[in-house]
Amino acid sequence: MIELISLIAFLLIAFSIGSNDTSNAFGICIGCRILSVKKATILLFVFVLLGVSLQGDRVIKTVSHELVATTIQISAVALVISAVLIVLTNLRGFPVSTHQVIVGSLFGSGVAFGTSVSFETLSWIILSWLLSPFISGFLAVILFLLIEELLKGHNVLKAEKFLRSLMLLSAILIAYNMGANELATAIAPIAVGKDYFFTALLGALSTSIGAFLLSKRIAETLCKGITILDPKSGFSAHFGAGMTVYIFTILGMPVSTTYSLVGGISAVGLYKGVKAVKFGTLKKIALNWIFAPFLAFILSSIASKLYLGA
Repeated sequence: MIELISLIAFLLIAFSIGSNDTSNAFGICIGCRILSVKKATILLFVFVLLGVSLQGDRVIKTVSHELVATTIQISAVALVISAVLIVLTNLRGFPVSTHQVIVGSLFGSGVAFGTSVSFETLSWIILSWLLSPFISGFLAVILFLLIEELLKGHNVLKAEKFLRSLMLLSAILIAYNMGANELATAIAPIAVGKDYFFTALLGALSTSIGAFLLSKRIAETLCKGITILDPKSGFSAHFGAGMTVYIFTILGMPVSTTYSLVGGISAVGLYKGVKAVKFGTLKKIALNWIFAPFLAFILSSIASKLYLGA
């Protein structure tokens, strides 16, 4: 029964990843009318499944072995708390890091259950969270400058068509990272010592359904809520974020595509001029990032203690 509860909570999180992080992969393409939600959903399913199947094991190992020595009970509590928090945040229409909520919940549950937890691994994960948006922003600005130089003197319409194609490719890279990093983090609590392909398949399907039904609102937040994106700045932010998350995926660190993409978008916006960035939106997103993992830790700790006392 408890394993079924964990699976249901995982599928709900996967659904939420679709509604939230589809905007990370295809939100700019959707918001800028390069791709329809239906086509984005199909591409998302394919590349998320590829990502988690080919490279998800590195992040799974970090979360389920090195961070917390998970048990069935710890996983169930952490996943249920994570699912509730992620869904509630998504309903507010602002991006939230699934990684932060899951890591916070797992660590809180692990501490409450008295299992082995690694503060060193947690420190490395938090450092990755802090570095990833800045690395993404740096890469995004470098790419923006290179593209500006490369396209000087070229026909505007041809250049825009070329950039829109590049944006689609960078979106596919982020979708792959969503599987290898984001979905892998969600699978980690229930994948210990198991062949997780079938679980990954269900997760990718649930992600796609969430994307199709609920991603439009957050897509608008990312495309227009932070700064106005054209194909040139959109590609720069996208590809900078995609490369950043891929690097951390290779290192086995569960970093947020949301963190990285917002970092890339903000950096390009700042380069174009401070007035181009809507700091009110950034402030609300930043508060979510700070508040979510602490709340997840506290609620998971309380829920675990209640479970132990039952």
